[in-house]
Amino acid sequence: MTGFIARRLVSVVFVLWAMTVLVFLIVHVLPGSVAHMILGEYATNEAIAALEQRLGLNDPLYLQYWHWFSGLLRGDFGNSLTMDRPAGPLIMDALGKSAILAGVSIVLVAIIGIALGIHSATHVGSWADRGLTLMQYFFIAVPEFFWCILVILFFAVWLGWLPATGYTPLADGGVLGWAKHLVLPVGTLVLGLIAHVSRLVRSSMLEAIESRYVLAARAKGLPEWVVLRRHALPNALLPAITVLAVDVGILIGGIVVVESVFAYPGLGRMLIYAIDNQDLPLMMGGMMVITAIYAIANLVADILYAVLNPRIRVSGSAG
Repeated sequence: MTGFIARRLVSVVFVLWAMTVLVFLIVHVLPGSVAHMILGEYATNEAIAALEQRLGLNDPLYLQYWHWFSGLLRGDFGNSLTMDRPAGPLIMDALGKSAILAGVSIVLVAIIGIALGIHSATHVGSWADRGLTLMQYFFIAVPEFFWCILVILFFAVWLGWLPATGYTPLADGGVLGWAKHLVLPVGTLVLGLIAHVSRLVRSSMLEAIESRYVLAARAKGLPEWVVLRRHALPNALLPAITVLAVDVGILIGGIVVVESVFAYPGLGRMLIYAIDNQDLPLMMGGMMVITAIYAIANLVADILYAVLNPRIRVSGSAG
């Protein structure tokens, strides 16, 4: 198990380093001057030269990369070009707000998705199973931006129950005011993912129920709920854990859309702002933070997978 975790940690470190190279090259190797791209086509030569000197663009490419990479290792993301402030605190503040959306969403997706999948698998052919299957296909097919528009029109415009945009800190609006601004973004994010997870859990649960070890457990006279909880469910959850890690990446992509539509001041909206305004330190730092989140989510999924799968524990310990 220790060897397995060590190998996964090495993989995460390598992926993060490779992503620093990729992000740096995408920004700096494209045709044209980075300073000219930032300042626009009507910038004077003096302004371009000053910005190149400020960003260190006159240095060799490998030296520019080292300055940026060593800054990342120290937690220094550079200064935002548009706000003239350190990019690190701006990214962390936006990440904190996005973490609220993502954290609540992934918990709801895991709990509701697994519960619905188990219910469908244990009630195959019932009206509940057929209704859930129909809704799963429907919610998987419809993109996030459609639900964003729909929930704003219904709950914010027509009914007036919830705010359409913005964010209220817990200290300013209290629990109720803070929660009201989360309901619509979170609800929009989880609809498709719950359908995705519940569909997969249903399939894997049906496969586990029909397996020989479940049949043997029933032959021993164990109660049905014990058979499902101890024998079928742990094996059925293995693919669900992997999919939940993948859904973190889908969730990050969805957050960019949802935060833009709901004017939620999170990391996704900040990245859109950085791209629109050619704020390279803010953009590059935000992309690295998203990469780190996705890599860590996959590492956690691998560890949970190993905990539930003895074969991985044995091979990891042997390694």
